[in-house]
Amino acid sequence: MAVPGSKNITVYACDCSSDALVRTKENIDRAISSVDNFHSFCCDFSTSEFPDWVACDRCRDKFMLNHSGGSESKHCIGGVDFVTLIFTLSAVPKERMPRAIKECFAVLKPGGLLLFRDYGLYDMTMLRFEPEKRVGFREYVRSDGTLSYFFCLDTARKLFTDAGFIEVELEYCCVKAVNRRKGKDMYRVWVHGKFQKPFYN
Repeated sequence: MAVPGSKNITVYACDCSSDALVRTKENIDRAISSVDNFHSFCCDFSTSEFPDWVACDRCRDKFMLNHSGGSESKHCIGGVDFVTLIFTLSAVPKERMPRAIKECFAVLKPGGLLLFRDYGLYDMTMLRFEPEKRVGFREYVRSDGTLSYFFCLDTARKLFTDAGFIEVELEYCCVKAVNRRKGKDMYRVWVHGKFQKPFYN
């Protein structure tokens, strides 16, 4: 989300669901008085490139004129400082993950970081899936039709390094949460990673 009070930070958010973007924009509007540094757009980055206005100042100017009328700082392709993939990649079909990660690599500036967290092997949600919900290796389909993939460290490492990233951090994050109302312990397993785009390709 946008950073309150910081005019030097611009946040871009994308989702393939326009409804999700509308709800996000509403939350941002309620949370901060100035939203000039927050911009959302609809994009499935596992099947298509990020829009031209992310990469080209002239295209960005045209996009902003048509969509917001506001002014903002410019970014060229390869000019983003951070990309976050937080419980996002697991919903992408396994065969499309490499393309999605390469899109993130393309918009990062040299030295930029990708911050990753997603479901890990043997997370409680994986163990709760019925056998008939399994559609691939460590891949399941939810009741709403969306996918859930459960990562091991080796798989995550290969996906990101094959895209050109340098591994900075990669580990399991194991959390025991307690549902006091139901009196149940919930054992969560997530994969946490930090990957860097090299300064020189």
